[in-house]
Amino acid sequence: MSTELIVKLRGMTGAGVVDCKNALKESGGDIDKACLWLREKGIASAVKKIGRSAKEGLVYSYIHGNGTLGVLVEVNCETDFVSKTEDFKNLVKEIAMQVAAVAPTYVSRQQVPLNILESEKKIYEAQLKEDKKPESVWSKIIEGKIEKFYSQVCLYDQIYMRDASGKETIKDLVTNVIAKVGENIVIKRFARFKLGEE
Repeated sequence: MSTELIVKLRGMTGAGVVDCKNALKESGGDIDKACLWLREKGIASAVKKIGRSAKEGLVYSYIHGNGTLGVLVEVNCETDFVSKTEDFKNLVKEIAMQVAAVAPTYVSRQQVPLNILESEKKIYEAQLKEDKKPESVWSKIIEGKIEKFYSQVCLYDQIYMRDASGKETIKDLVTNVIAKVGENIVIKRFARFKLGEE
């Protein structure tokens, strides 16, 4: 399946990479049939719910390693009813465990301060200069490196630690639960404490 088709379908539906790949596989590469397949599964409709207000939810604590590592997460949904479902509770627990295991710095790329991004770009430019890469290819390479940076420091962009394929992000995981419960879900904030760390 071509990457261009996956990207196009993802742009049209907001569904995750894995879901888009499956939809295109099931529809023999037909983009309209793939959209229909995603809608039937309830995945494409999840995108419409993403903008809705989410004021209910859970604050969850996860303690690991005999009290040497602790995480607090706040995950919001639209109603108290959904916050009590097993699907939502399991998602919140998985998010807390992801924060414990992979140690993101920010929830989303929108939270990364501009000065941090600029600093990263300067580092990449210095590396490219050192490697004597032509300036004409710098912007493309830097764009790729920034995407990799986001996947390391932003929770939504991180690869879900339990995904064996190494393709499903935390955003994909959340979107799949949105499709299942029929409500918007937002990771609001987190705090990670490791004994002895400043």
